[in-house]
Amino acid sequence: MAVYQATASAPVNIACIKYWGKRDTALVLPTNSSLSVTLDQDHLRSTTTSRADPAFARDRLWLNGVEEEITAGGRLSTCIAEMKRLRKQVEDAQPGEVELSSYHVHIASFNNFPTAAGLASSASGFAALVASLAQLYALPVSPSALSLIARQGSGSACRSLYGGFVAWQHGSAPDGSDSLAVQVAPQSHWPDMHALICVVSDDKKGTSSTAGMQRTVQSSTLLQHRIAHVVPQRMAHISAAIRARDFDTFARITMADSNQFHAVALDTEPPIFYMNDVSRAIIALIVEYNRVSIDAGKGRKAAYTYDAGPNAVIYSLKENVKEIIELIVKYFPQREGSFKDVFALFNGIDVAQVSGKTVDGFNDAVAKKFDVGAVKGLIHTRVGDGPRALGPEEALLGVDGLPKTLVV
Repeated sequence: MAVYQATASAPVNIACIKYWGKRDTALVLPTNSSLSVTLDQDHLRSTTTSRADPAFARDRLWLNGVEEEITAGGRLSTCIAEMKRLRKQVEDAQPGEVELSSYHVHIASFNNFPTAAGLASSASGFAALVASLAQLYALPVSPSALSLIARQGSGSACRSLYGGFVAWQHGSAPDGSDSLAVQVAPQSHWPDMHALICVVSDDKKGTSSTAGMQRTVQSSTLLQHRIAHVVPQRMAHISAAIRARDFDTFARITMADSNQFHAVALDTEPPIFYMNDVSRAIIALIVEYNRVSIDAGKGRKAAYTYDAGPNAVIYSLKENVKEIIELIVKYFPQREGSFKDVFALFNGIDVAQVSGKTVDGFNDAVAKKFDVGAVKGLIHTRVGDGPRALGPEEALLGVDGLPKTLVV
């Protein structure tokens, strides 16, 4: 008997221009456009296997080996139903196609990084879900078309349908048909764009993004100013900076938008605090590091950004990453094994053995030195590609249609 199954992976994306606030919560339509960098799946990814079978009694999904409830009318249910609708269109147009849209599906997904810890796990997860179902159903649609469905699972997921540098256009149509992802530039346009993630906490957030942003929409006057006057200009300017490979401008706008996002969170009633003392110390280090570079006439060499959590993402060009890691390690010493040196910057030496250092002219007093473990780990990655179709050897479902790894 034929097995109808497909496996895909999808990347994490980290926004430079932040998405925060919905104008329609049911369709997940944003109050403003946003822009992100897609990160390399060799380091951070969600992998999803989807199987359709007439023997399945209902749709089921497992995340990291634990079954998740698919609630009628919920986001998972909506995405699965929308993908089945597209498959039904294929079947209606091509008589004789297997009626996969009538079969229930089993879906297994795995993240190779902490879920719900500020690393956009829902974005890569829903993008992988949609990508695997599109592959299973052999859908002749573009990533932008798929982004319309991924968006309804998690807003930021629409940006993970492309590699490189991606904009989510907020659109204006009431039905959300123009609120989709478009690629500003591919990975190959600026391959030297790297990112260092400082994992400050891998705990689940105290205030979820979904709950937090709607409180902001209801109570923040600063958000209204941001929507009307700030974001449109920043979207245009950062897109131009990316096309020109102008890192100084890219960095300036990225940091300014991160700052304003957290200001908007503080302007919420009651206020939302996503960053902590470690987060703020990292900002101080990057500001001082850039000051030295600007004074030397070289412009900014690093850009911090924070999503709804305390973890820092530091963008920089490839040539400056080692210097930045040495800076971070000086103030945030690491435990052995907390950093996987995938780019061989330290020639096999564990970063826990690196004493760290600052660049000439750096004011060491801008931050205090923290204890080991304040930054739990460092992840070095770079700009990456969009969803990948994977072979059967990487499938997460066994021959029985259940996850190969289950957590009981």
